Amino acid sequence: MLIVCSCSGCFSRFVMTEKEIREYYRDKPVKPNFFTIRNDSVQLFCATTGADTLPPLLMIHGAPGAWYGSRNFLDDPLLQQHYHIIAVDRLGYNKSRFRGKRRAVTSITTQAIAIHEALRLNRSFKTGVVMGSSYGAPIAAKMVVLYPTAFHQLIMLAPAIDPDKEKFWWFHPYVRGGPMTWFLPRFINHATEEKFAHVEELKKLLPDWGKINIPVVTVQGGSDDIVDPANLDFAKKLLRGKNAEFIYIPDAGHLIRWRNAGMVRSLLLRPADSLRTTGVPSLPLHDNQRSN
Repeated sequence: MLIVCSCSGCFSRFVMTEKEIREYYRDKPVKPNFFTIRNDSVQLFCATTGADTLPPLLMIHGAPGAWYGSRNFLDDPLLQQHYHIIAVDRLGYNKSRFRGKRRAVTSITTQAIAIHEALRLNRSFKTGVVMGSSYGAPIAAKMVVLYPTAFHQLIMLAPAIDPDKEKFWWFHPYVRGGPMTWFLPRFINHATEEKFAHVEELKKLLPDWGKINIPVVTVQGGSDDIVDPANLDFAKKLLRGKNAEFIYIPDAGHLIRWRNAGMVRSLLLRPADSLRTTGVPSLPLHDNQRSN
């Protein structure tokens, strides 16, 4: 029970109830549009702001997480003038499902293919930026490899990408499988399943880093107690010879999206060298479920 209470308290900051979301947006001048994209395997929940004729900014959260972890960027008036901002729930989290169930989806490739569907909401036919945080960073990188004409920039914040630097804590063996999982929130169990599969998934990703041919920005905090700061050195090794920028913030922790939001915002507002036309078709509105 001590483990259950400790874990629940630790991860409670990652969760917002529907009531809390409504209250948060009650007096906001701009509220997100919500979409659910469905196909035979995937139910992908997305929150968007900004005109869908602008280049997409696709944001991918870590483990655990949900779309609202990026709400500070969704709400940013200046970013809304430059981007069609799309924040997703990854498969297995919040309102996204895989094959009709809220099961953990540990495959980086499966997550990347599913999240790519979110680009069908965009009608600009221009390349965009994909930004992944923590466990979302390798998924973002895989998307760039799978869909090389869809993006002109990859941004990784506190990326968990080095299979030899995956962090485990003393309680992890006790919260995986067995009766203990009955008492834990589903999102914690899913995050745990991802963690135990992450090393092998990152090893599968190793051959793909050399295939990235767009500019990459990697940001890492020196006081990160979730992801080993040595992941930045690993990124430098993987992206040697590429058009890559590495930003180290000695006193920054893991939540760079929030604690260093101004710096991330400035990265997003830097002019791109060019916007290539893409072949990603827009998805007719009647194929989505939309609510304001």
